[in-house]
Amino acid sequence: MKLLKIILLPFVPVYSAAVLIRNWLFDKNIFKSKKVPANIISVGNITTGGSGKTPLVIYLLNLLKKEGKKVGVLSRGYGRKSKGYIFVSNGGELLTTVDQCGDEIYHTISESNVPGAVCESRVNGAKKLIADSDVDTIVLDDAFQHRWISREIDLVICEQRYLIDPEFLNYYLLPAGKMREPFNSLERADAVILNRKFSPSRNVPDRLIKYFKDKIIFKAFYKAIGFVDIARKTEYGIEDFSGQKSLVVSGIANPYSFLNILKQTNVDIENTMIFRDHKNYTLKEVQRIRKKFYATNSHSVVTTQKDAVKLFKFSNELDDIDIFYLKIELALDDEISFKNFILNNLK
Repeated sequence: MKLLKIILLPFVPVYSAAVLIRNWLFDKNIFKSKKVPANIISVGNITTGGSGKTPLVIYLLNLLKKEGKKVGVLSRGYGRKSKGYIFVSNGGELLTTVDQCGDEIYHTISESNVPGAVCESRVNGAKKLIADSDVDTIVLDDAFQHRWISREIDLVICEQRYLIDPEFLNYYLLPAGKMREPFNSLERADAVILNRKFSPSRNVPDRLIKYFKDKIIFKAFYKAIGFVDIARKTEYGIEDFSGQKSLVVSGIANPYSFLNILKQTNVDIENTMIFRDHKNYTLKEVQRIRKKFYATNSHSVVTTQKDAVKLFKFSNELDDIDIFYLKIELALDDEISFKNFILNNLK
């Protein structure tokens, strides 16, 4: 992988030039952001995958619901087997499948029960979602780079582990590194959320502090709530899986934190199957999971919530295997200040 990154280094200036020119066109108002008749909160990042956007979106949706907002969620629908606008939920029921809308928004709406839609164009998608559901506030998932729509609040979430990563190649822009934009793009953000996930809190490294020193910063972390049986929806405590030999299945961008918390809760993670991010499981992969499950004499399969919504459609093929997902929630060190910041910046 490191060799591949080195090979791709010559293409970084091309990508960098495209990012700089595009941002300059927006900054100079040559490209114009369009307003829609609702509050818009964007949640995004400047790196590829694994920062915690989806848990933050769910947190915001539940917060705004409690404050009486008619809130909905809009996503591009990464990895879906469809195009254009799809009304995913009216807030009471899911109206489509995970294949048609994508795992992230399916997971998000399942956890928050709000109206939601997917659309490549955030402007058109927001207008149609407002018409379909009468929401007055929309949380945009993964929209920091999507500058065509005006927003009241621009949030960027950064993974703490990435910031302290010693691997210098990761700090290059795509395609060699993991950066979608350079760190100075954080100037556009109204606030930055530093997500330590399941790790102890660390300070921003000195080499990066200049990009964060003038920003409003909130610190976030994950809480492991328990394990949920994907077929029966039965919930179990963390301690119920202590010492259990499980086959761990993951298809998310950065499985490190998932594996780390399983290790911390004393789940046996010796046997793992790691797939690429947003893995769309087929019968072939399901058969591989079955084969390894029985070959390792595992007691159960443990997976992530994003993977669970896609594995559920294979319930018949996996009906003799107990499959559980780890239920997590995002929390903030200073939830009151964060809530006040959000509410004070909405119309």
